Amino acid sequence: MEKLANFINGELVPAQSGDYLDNVNPAIGQVYSLIPDSDAIDVEQAVAAAQKALPQWSAMSIEERAGHLARLADAIEAQADELARLESIDNGKPLAVASAVDIPRGSANLRFFSQAITQYASESHSMGDEAVNYTLRDPIGIVGCISPWNLPLYLFTWKIAPALAAGNCVVAKPSEVTPMTAFWLAKLCQQVGFPKGVLNILHGLGHKVGNALVSHPKIKAISFTGGTATGAHIASIAAPKFKKLSLELGGKNPALVFADCDFDTTVSTVARSSFANQGQICLCSSRIYVERSIYEKFKTALVAKVKELVIGDPLESGVHQGAVVSKPHMEKVLDYISLAKEEGGTVLTGGSRKNLSGRCEQGYFIEPTIIEGLDIAARTNQEEIFGPVVTIAAFDTDEQAVALANGTEYGLAATLHSSNVKRCHGMAKQLDFGIVWVNTWLLRDLRTPFGGVKSSGVGREGGFEALKFFTEAKNVCIKY
Repeated sequence: MEKLANFINGELVPAQSGDYLDNVNPAIGQVYSLIPDSDAIDVEQAVAAAQKALPQWSAMSIEERAGHLARLADAIEAQADELARLESIDNGKPLAVASAVDIPRGSANLRFFSQAITQYASESHSMGDEAVNYTLRDPIGIVGCISPWNLPLYLFTWKIAPALAAGNCVVAKPSEVTPMTAFWLAKLCQQVGFPKGVLNILHGLGHKVGNALVSHPKIKAISFTGGTATGAHIASIAAPKFKKLSLELGGKNPALVFADCDFDTTVSTVARSSFANQGQICLCSSRIYVERSIYEKFKTALVAKVKELVIGDPLESGVHQGAVVSKPHMEKVLDYISLAKEEGGTVLTGGSRKNLSGRCEQGYFIEPTIIEGLDIAARTNQEEIFGPVVTIAAFDTDEQAVALANGTEYGLAATLHSSNVKRCHGMAKQLDFGIVWVNTWLLRDLRTPFGGVKSSGVGREGGFEALKFFTEAKNVCIKY
């Protein structure tokens, strides 16, 4: 059984404790590898390596740093097929999804920020004949990046790429639930000669590695993607230490469907936005609101479309829905389906664990589930489930649609489907979300700011917003 390793100062090493954690393949429900059970001692070693590497890395020319990131992107592309297979096994998602989305985006993140840093301009403010001010953007120093399990390599590189491009050294923690592609990224760093100590990767549990990372006095900034409760815990530790924080947290995202939408396209888009990656994307739609005049027609079409989704072995072709990430997560999602029934909801399709035969008979599969008849105040409509479960309800007016959409503590992403341009612009302004998609979903431009409001997070990632976060502004005023 393969034993993964930490990546410290350019070397693959075990945790100092010598202990390991089980890594389970969710499609078969069996342990298939072991990961280091790291703790504060390993964090201390990684920080020491980063501190040693920082002077040279931060002083390196932008072009040279960009070159290192570009070569790492090349290495990911060269190993794309194997990385996609590993991601599918580790996470449970269909191989086709990992091949089309996760791995290409992993290399794209590194390549984008390798180019973005070369275009990152300073500001200048003239005071007439008296003086001129200009702004320097200096790297923070050592930063901590903590990434989630749903899009493992995709979101791991989304964090480390801008941090490294800006001249910081990084201590990164991937999710202990899906560690494999981060481990392989460490091996690719060795392969391309990435400078030692600049990127350090530690595996292990949040209450050991994560807490030590967030608490360490030499780590000056934390970028975290994950659940809202964990984000609040991180903030309680980091804020009193005056660390910079970027927190991309949970969502309870609405999709608003109007009678004047492109009906067939909207049905397909909503089915995708609801159940892509088994609903395990923070941007997935989880509350579907449909204008009453087309409600019954749309509901019927959506249920029919979802029933066509093929649930099966993630490594087989033609599979749309793989396993959810773990047994505890499966049980949590199934508990929410039971809760929805207790709250008065009616299951229109799905609602149960899916039992497969053969290799995946012990896997963690859930039928894509649509639930009708729940009030906005129901827990099922208020709490993040993060699985293949959505609710559907009707609305009568634009004002009611906005009120329903805004009616939770979350504010990450919303979608609206309508051919009325005036409505789309006006409603986008009224929706309390960091991202609003109109007649599309998950169409991403890496230059744009990414993040949520309310309980969905603090700060923005993406483009120059990320480079701003990972640098400190310094104003220089020169008198003529």
